[in-house]
Amino acid sequence: MTNKFTYLFLLSLVFQFLFVKAQDIMVLKSASLKTSDSILVYKPAVYNKELKYPVVYLLHGHSADYRSWSKLADLQQLANTYNFIVVCPDGLKKSWYMNSPNADSVQYEDFFMKELMPKIAGAYKTDPEKLFITGFSMGGFGAMYLFLNHPDVFLSAGSTSGVLNLRHSGFKKTTIADLLGSYTEYNKAFDEYSPVNRLESIKELKKTLIFDCGTEDYLYKANNQFRQKCDELKIKATYIAKPGGHTGAYWSKSIRAHFDFFYELANKS
Repeated sequence: MTNKFTYLFLLSLVFQFLFVKAQDIMVLKSASLKTSDSILVYKPAVYNKELKYPVVYLLHGHSADYRSWSKLADLQQLANTYNFIVVCPDGLKKSWYMNSPNADSVQYEDFFMKELMPKIAGAYKTDPEKLFITGFSMGGFGAMYLFLNHPDVFLSAGSTSGVLNLRHSGFKKTTIADLLGSYTEYNKAFDEYSPVNRLESIKELKKTLIFDCGTEDYLYKANNQFRQKCDELKIKATYIAKPGGHTGAYWSKSIRAHFDFFYELANKS
């Protein structure tokens, strides 16, 4: 009898471990990145290959990696609750998720759109009509930048504490300058690549998006500019401003509103 209970106890521990760790790690060798990229993928614990699932791409911030979101939020629980596939690629610390004008530099946008997304669509049962993207800080920039460049691909996008105006970033003279050239008042690439100046591209598309920022965040002003531009162009956007700084503690709470927002859009029909 003792052996039977021991067996059942061990079996339950194994089941709990598998349930909590129901995730895949994918490594893609990329010509666009000139290196490999690691990706964490969470699918709902009850995953039915006969169904198609919405996908949320979660982008991390500067100097972080593909595991960063998993340290801030229970991504398996979010995948289970919302019935989403959650994808966390690695932004290579400082890629800014963009194609650099310098052809010899990282072409992250090409990697994301031409390599990563097709790979996810081929490996999992995804719904191409319900693709979402969001992220924090540099990842908030990347999410809005990719969404505004490819509004035909994504149903919606989000940003939490995002760098929505590159001229407000603390990295404008370092890692952004490495990609766009030296930071000066006259380097218009900093304006052309900033999401706040790219909203015109979705003005007529009836797209809706979500973004937030803590009132103590140094990027609060940039996020208010983004809100004002959305209002000016009559773009429907949910903007949340609440106490908080540019911290993981803030993002671990703020991301839930994005999943609520995407869930409502995914199930609107």
